[in-house]
Amino acid sequence: MKTRWTDSVNVDAPLQEYPRPQLKRYLWTNLNGQYDCTINDNFENLPEKFDMRITVPFAVESPLSGVEKGLQPGEILWYRRYFELDSEYEDKRVLLHFGAVDWECKVFVNGKMVGGHTGGYIPFYFDITDYLVDAQNELIVGVFDPTDAGLQQMGKQTLHPSSIFYTPTSGIWQTVWLEGVNDYFVRKVTLTPDIDKGCLSIDVDTNDEKSSHKIFATIYDIDETEIFSGEVSDVDVINLPSFKLWSPEKPNLYNIMFELFVDDVLYDTVVSYFGMRKFSVMKDASGVPRLALNNKIYFQSGLLDQGYWPDGGMTAPTDEALSFDIKVLKSLGFNMIRKHIKIEPLRWYYHCDRLGMIVWQDMVSGGKHFVMTHDFDAYEPFGRDDPDNRQIFYDELDQMMDLLHNCVSIGCWVPFNEGWGQFDTVKIAQRVKAADPSRILDHASGWHDKGVGDLKSIHDYALVPKYPKSTEGRVFVLSEYGGYGRIVSGHMFFADESKYNSYSPYEDKKAISEAYEKLIEKTIVPMIRKGLSATVYTQVTDVEGEINGLMTYDREIIKIEGDSISRMNKAMYAASPENN
Repeated sequence: MKTRWTDSVNVDAPLQEYPRPQLKRYLWTNLNGQYDCTINDNFENLPEKFDMRITVPFAVESPLSGVEKGLQPGEILWYRRYFELDSEYEDKRVLLHFGAVDWECKVFVNGKMVGGHTGGYIPFYFDITDYLVDAQNELIVGVFDPTDAGLQQMGKQTLHPSSIFYTPTSGIWQTVWLEGVNDYFVRKVTLTPDIDKGCLSIDVDTNDEKSSHKIFATIYDIDETEIFSGEVSDVDVINLPSFKLWSPEKPNLYNIMFELFVDDVLYDTVVSYFGMRKFSVMKDASGVPRLALNNKIYFQSGLLDQGYWPDGGMTAPTDEALSFDIKVLKSLGFNMIRKHIKIEPLRWYYHCDRLGMIVWQDMVSGGKHFVMTHDFDAYEPFGRDDPDNRQIFYDELDQMMDLLHNCVSIGCWVPFNEGWGQFDTVKIAQRVKAADPSRILDHASGWHDKGVGDLKSIHDYALVPKYPKSTEGRVFVLSEYGGYGRIVSGHMFFADESKYNSYSPYEDKKAISEAYEKLIEKTIVPMIRKGLSATVYTQVTDVEGEINGLMTYDREIIKIEGDSISRMNKAMYAASPENN
């Protein structure tokens, strides 16, 4: 199944945009493109031959990879390509970056192993300087991915796609790139805005263990006007007496440049950005707790977003495609997306930041999440009784929050979706809130509520969702609802219509639009007046066997009348106390 972007993908050089907008340097080389590949069952020795070609960074199962073949349990996927460095890299340390590789990988340069990594959604890099030669260099990557034959975090991937579970994404699925740095460089920058105090907290992590360095920061307004310049400490606070707030309506961003000097010599320059905003909970005039943005009650109307593509799997075919859904949802009046059990490439969050779209970020689920039961005591041990598996979840949760901390648009963390692999719920909720008190916490979206976090979060796909008897002093959100389905001939992933799943199917656009309007007007709007503070409609697009998207899987058809959607969003916003 193609999208409008499929045929425009340059298989020799896809996705050439800078992959890390929150920490930019000038010297980098994109290594996306054509690789040799092979599949075998030997993870100990390098292959003697490669018998296929694959387009990186598209997963081996996806059509855009050029292979479109899944891995069987125990199989190893191998990649090989050659590269040369131009003269700009002379006297530089060379870092080899991977945006994401699912799941376990080993990396070799010129026949020597430079490192390995496990975890399918987090970026990583290796310093490969000492392994390079002046001529052509060989890069080989081996990948093992058991998908749901294992217990690692895999989200909705399954070896047996059906219903709400999808085709796997194995191997390299985000950009591969080289970066040149000096001996001393900035490893990470952490930026935390505080609109109440009018300041930006910064934490600059460098590899200079001697502490003999100096750091200078310069902040630029959106029109490139310099608003701050001066020396700062590694951990410091920059006062901003006058600033513009970030919101979906006005997504104001500031650029910030850091310069690292060691013994008065400039060693590194990196550029990032930030936005001044605050996510919180506040009570309305009736004492009902509600979500707030920038110290004002703010109703959030969003959609569930799986982040899948029929041609690229979990990888959007182009950067234009990556931002397309966000732009469509903005045009229809939505102000929030719940990114569902997937971590996107950093450029996706950049598009949300610059376009103005609040993000609720799920942690990727793992364990035997396909075993569903409402009996929590029976459910909890599935896939989580192994201490090592539990520790991996903790580690990757920390890594996700660390990776995405600077993303201006992220307003809510969601450690668990329903009961999928849920364990240590209270402990994990406390851990998340302690690590990042600046954001809202939905500790277990939809099901096994342990009474912690900021939200009373409910999933209700009944035709008439109900307000809970008690919210226990927390903000009430309908974090999944709707799921109205419609088959659009010529825009379906499967030819066999019996493979499609929908909570409430409708025959045509008129019928589904009328049902959607009735749902919002008769059920959702009265609940908003009572205290409902956010809604997450299921979902942005159809995905494989699911047909409950606002759009078809190829993004060609909006299945509910656009005027109906826009009008209903306006009705929901009007019902919220901040507009009364």
